[in-house]
Amino acid sequence: MRVSFTVNGRQQEADDVWEGESLLYVLRERMGLPGSKNACEQGECGSCTVRLDGVPVCSCLVAAGQVQGRRVDTVEGLAGADGELSPIQQAFVDAGAVQCGFCTPGLLVAADELLEHNPSPSDGDIREALSGNLCRCTGYETILDAVRLAAARTGQAV
Repeated sequence: MRVSFTVNGRQQEADDVWEGESLLYVLRERMGLPGSKNACEQGECGSCTVRLDGVPVCSCLVAAGQVQGRRVDTVEGLAGADGELSPIQQAFVDAGAVQCGFCTPGLLVAADELLEHNPSPSDGDIREALSGNLCRCTGYETILDAVRLAAARTGQAV
């Protein structure tokens, strides 16, 4: 089957998609967008988080056919057209919230969605928004610092 959908603001098509093929596979292997990571393939780790019509989802659990006519935003879509890092991406760098980097794309997508809807989140809000994303390297404190920093930089004190 052919699947047509919008990815990071651009209309895309994937041909010869089979029924059980995941959105994660289509993004990584067919569209050359390797940012979303393939880790657990069970929706438990959050490394493959993308936004589907604005809502964070684990792309490993979404059948590619389900995105027909819909909008998908990946970590690659966070940066500006000129490659300038988004506020949340820059905050992760500045706060040292990146270690091995495997969980980072999913955390960035989830944190970006949080700040879009809640520009002044409490620590509880941040923890809840990122609760579906596992990190085995950072201990999470620098990740929380990064989200706080991004919120503060966008003029919304926490």
